[in-house]
Order: sequence, then structure tokens, then C-alpha cells
Amino acid sequence: MTAAPRLTAEYCEREYNARAAIADHAQIFTRWAERGAFARRMKACVIDLPYGDSAEERLDLFPARSDDAPLLVFIHGGYWRSLDKSDFSWLGPPFASQGVAVALINYGLAPRTPLEEIVRQVLRALAWLYRHADRLGFDAQRIFVSGHSAGGHLTAMAMAALWPLMGEDLPADLVKGGFALSGLYDLEPLRHAPFIQADLRLDRARAARLSPAWLPPATRAPLYTAVGGLESSEFKRQNRLIAERWPGTVRRDVPAPACNHLTLMDEFVRSDGALFDAALELARRRPTA
Repeated sequence: MTAAPRLTAEYCEREYNARAAIADHAQIFTRWAERGAFARRMKACVIDLPYGDSAEERLDLFPARSDDAPLLVFIHGGYWRSLDKSDFSWLGPPFASQGVAVALINYGLAPRTPLEEIVRQVLRALAWLYRHADRLGFDAQRIFVSGHSAGGHLTAMAMAALWPLMGEDLPADLVKGGFALSGLYDLEPLRHAPFIQADLRLDRARAARLSPAWLPPATRAPLYTAVGGLESSEFKRQNRLIAERWPGTVRRDVPAPACNHLTLMDEFVRSDGALFDAALELARRRPTA
């Protein structure tokens, strides 16, 4: 079993503050935003579809050409407190060109929005997409979810969701698979990291309740994982932990030895890369009886 380290403030700050460890993080974020704007100009997409009542509950859709296309739902990271779906519009065209529709969802950000509500918003978005699949032009029986960092955490929470409790029309296996990139599955260390705890305001009970590593997966749907080879030891431990805690669910861990916490996302859409191939493999799975 993967052992947790001694959680001092200094250790957790160093291990989890990924931006501080990446000297060019500001340039990467600028590049992502510029690529996103270009993708929205050049590729047919539908922007800011409301899936809930709040201003933050919006999603963008990059449709594929076929009405029976699978849907890959992407959840952005930013430690639940920053970034925006528009920063990742560039994920849409590469997958849409391969016959996979892409939805990018927004959610309210911490500290204004508690983490519990962020989880609920993500689940509402997925339920809304399932219910509107025919109108939006994808197969409701082929919904897959992916996310990066905090989005990886939300991906796993979606795979632990008890969907019929949210609506009698929702199937238990609404999510047919997931791909979590540099995910956070045990939130206890974040209580000890000053840079993020001020916004998350976690106590021990909430951290445990919101940690997918301590929840059972809801179905036998497969989860793929990846973590950059240049990431901190704690992000690598988190990746090992979910594989140990969800042994029948984590089916594949995709190596990314040359990536850090941010460049992992660039690798995700590299057309000749292992991460892109794995995502297509997952999205093209057919439901089994």
C-alpha cells in the first residue's frame, strides 16, 4: 500500500504547488488561452450552453460529424479555483476530427463555491448532457469523462457517483469510462498546503468525504490514468494510490516520462502520442451488455 508522507506545511507546499515548480507556467497558460481562442474561431462549436441556473454552469460543445459519436467530457484543473473551459478549447478539434464529440464544462470556483457544490455542478453537467444527447448530436450511451489535476479529482468523483439517486431517468453507468490526468484522489495533504487551504478551507472530515480514493467506484467502467514523469513525488503517489484503491477500475496507466504537470496537457492531444491514442481507445469503446 502506498504510504502517506509526513504532512508538514513545507512539504505539502513544495509537492503540490505545481505552478511554483514550473518556471514558464505563465507562458503556458497564455499559450493555452491563445490556442483556445483560435480553436473557437476555426472550428464549429456551440459556446456557453447552460446546464444549470448559476452563471458559472455553462459548457461548450465541439460536435463530431456523426449523431452516434461518443462524447468526451473534459473538466479543467486549476485547483478548483482558477482557469476556465475556454482555456482548453484546443482539445476539441483534434478529437472531433477523429469522430469524438467534446464537451468542456465550467463550474463555480473556490472559495466562493464550496468543493461539495463544485462536485454537484459537474454531476449536473453530465446529467444534462445525457438528457440532451439527441438534440446535441452524440450517443448518450457513450459518455466518457476526462480531467486534469483538480479535473482529475472531479473525473473520479463522477465515476463514484450514484446516478439514479440524482434522477430516476439516469442510468447507474451514465459514465462509461474516465481518463484522469495528474489527478488528486486523497485531499488530506491539501489541508496542510498553505497556498491552497486558504481557499478550500478543508477540515479532516471534509477532506476524507471528498477524496475519491476513499470512495468506491459506482460501476465497473474503466479508468485510465497518467502522471508526468517530471511531476512531484506526491502527484506520482496520488496516481499509485487510486490504482491501489480502485484495482478493478484502473485498467491502464499511460506513461508520460518527459512531461511536467502542465505539459502533460499538451501531450494529451499530440496526434502521434500515447495519451491521445489511449483517450481515443477509451472513447471508442462500445457499451457491453
